[in-house]
Amino acid sequence: MWGLDRLSGHSTPSGTPPPRRDSYSPAPRRLHPTDRPAPLPLRPGLNPRSSSLSLISPLSSTTSLPSTANIPNGSGRRRPPGGVPPNVPDPVQVLESIMGGPPRKPPPLKVNGIGVIPDKPEELETSIDFGGLSLQDFAAEDTPEPVASPVHTYSAQSVEEFDKEKDKFEDLHRSIIACDEVLKSVETYLTNFQADLGAVSAEIESLQNRSVALNTKLENRKVVEKILGPAVEDISISPAVVRKIAEGPVDEGFLRALSDLEKRSKTIASKSTSQTDLKALEDIKPLLTDLTNRATERIRDYIVAQIKAIRSPSMNAQIIQQQAFLKYKDLYAFLARHQPELASQICQAYIYTMRWYYLNHFTRYRISLEKLKIHALDKYDVLGEDPTSKRSGALLGPARGGPPASYDAFSLGRRVDTLKTTSVNALPAHLAEEEKAAHYLETPFRSFNLALIDNACFEYTFLTTYFSPSQTYHAIGRTFAAIFEPTFALGQALTKQLVETSTDTLGMLLCVRLNQHFAFELQRRKVPAVEGYINATNMLLWPRFQKILDLHCTSLQKLTNSLPNRPSTGAALLGSQNTANSTAPTLLTQKFANLLHGILSLSSEAGDDEPVSVSVGRLRSEYEAYLVRMGKGIGDARKRERFLCNNYSLVCTILTDVEGRLGEEALAHFEKLRDAHDK
Repeated sequence: MWGLDRLSGHSTPSGTPPPRRDSYSPAPRRLHPTDRPAPLPLRPGLNPRSSSLSLISPLSSTTSLPSTANIPNGSGRRRPPGGVPPNVPDPVQVLESIMGGPPRKPPPLKVNGIGVIPDKPEELETSIDFGGLSLQDFAAEDTPEPVASPVHTYSAQSVEEFDKEKDKFEDLHRSIIACDEVLKSVETYLTNFQADLGAVSAEIESLQNRSVALNTKLENRKVVEKILGPAVEDISISPAVVRKIAEGPVDEGFLRALSDLEKRSKTIASKSTSQTDLKALEDIKPLLTDLTNRATERIRDYIVAQIKAIRSPSMNAQIIQQQAFLKYKDLYAFLARHQPELASQICQAYIYTMRWYYLNHFTRYRISLEKLKIHALDKYDVLGEDPTSKRSGALLGPARGGPPASYDAFSLGRRVDTLKTTSVNALPAHLAEEEKAAHYLETPFRSFNLALIDNACFEYTFLTTYFSPSQTYHAIGRTFAAIFEPTFALGQALTKQLVETSTDTLGMLLCVRLNQHFAFELQRRKVPAVEGYINATNMLLWPRFQKILDLHCTSLQKLTNSLPNRPSTGAALLGSQNTANSTAPTLLTQKFANLLHGILSLSSEAGDDEPVSVSVGRLRSEYEAYLVRMGKGIGDARKRERFLCNNYSLVCTILTDVEGRLGEEALAHFEKLRDAHDK
């Protein structure tokens, strides 16, 4: 190890030192070893063998240092008594060569008196095997005998080599300085980062403390909110509700806002009774009052606008009732609870409007129905009248005075379809005005009353839905009567006009059965308010039906009484083909059987409380009396019996398909008479 040899010698080597070159070394000028002052005492705690220069030596190693662990700090190293060992270069010169100073030519080593320049070892021993020994034991055991190490002699070539390497060392020096600057900046950055990290840590700790405090406050607020929330919610009104009531359109949202307002009002009213000293209630009451007044004002304007719309030309009131009134029926209920007087005035306005609406439309409809051509059956269309004396052209309406209409006053035929039809539509007004064919009286009666009953049912259902529960059912009935009173009077006037001069027995009974069907429909729809109109119509129909049957019976009595004295009249009734001895059925039998068949067919479901059975029995008796008187005009008894049997057989044949109790009784009666004269 060359380092140990150089650092262990203190004597000046022999020979003349090389010349100094101050320009090559930045180190201060050193004294010649011969001019060196006495050695200064070493500082305590420092190892005299240690040097900071060894730290920059690329070949320095802790393993090459001699064991100085047992040397006390501050103790000087004394030279051995024999002086400096021979052949050892001067350490100062070695240091100066390392630091770039002018090398001094060491004296050549002498071996056997001949000077030799030792060569630098090609490889340095960097790994030493201590064999498990301590440094002191290893040095004591394996230290070889001191051998004279060769001493480098510096020549001009060595100086030139050091000059060549000088730039590298200067670059290294500058690199070290630059590294120091970078390390200083890194140190500054790390210091600042540490300070910032400390500040961030402090802020995080502060945030944690604040988070804990906020969590605590939140938990406390949740507890308080759980207790106070329902109470505050009961006496508070959201701005959205206020804005909706004050400015929003009238729709489902407006109804929800009204419901919320009433709910809050009831809650506040109940709390005001139990907690009179609650300041929040006193603060919100003026707002509730103003909001209620605003809602009342907007509801009034909305309902009045819809009532005015009903008066518009060609406006269907049912559409407005469904889409504007029934859809928002809670508006009137709210108005009736908070402003009952105003609600009553609005209801009165609605009554006047709908009264005008129905009267106007049904008046126009009646005028359209009056333009229909109706078969006019008068006193000549009875059983005992002579058909040759009947007036020609008996029609009501614009066609009066025309040629006689071809119709059968005593046959039911297809007229029963008016009663059995499943159509729920009345004859439209424009079709009634354009209709050219003639009809029987039951056609306009059914159309007008069907439309009237349908509108009355809808209106009553609307009234019970819209005005309840603010109005009782008795009050709603009075409202309905006020609306439809003139319209019902119009319908009764039309019925009276149709039946007061007519002798259409089957048409009258058809109107009776239609009126009964209307009554059943009213019961099915649960509209009792129209029963008065149905009963009034019955009071017009039944008496007229009885009067027409009385006309038939009276005409038969007159004909029967006139037979012995007026044979020509009897012959005219029998027809041109009948003679005094003919046994063929009479034309009167044909008319009587058809009329009786029509009455019994329309009375298949008649009850015992109807006067039909009494009237049929009376008519039947008059007819039998007529046949008996006719039979007396036949001289031959056998022919007389045959004549009676043929007439009763014809009646039985026509009555074969009748149903009901009255029909079965009448058929059995005439079969009995037929069998009695069939000999």
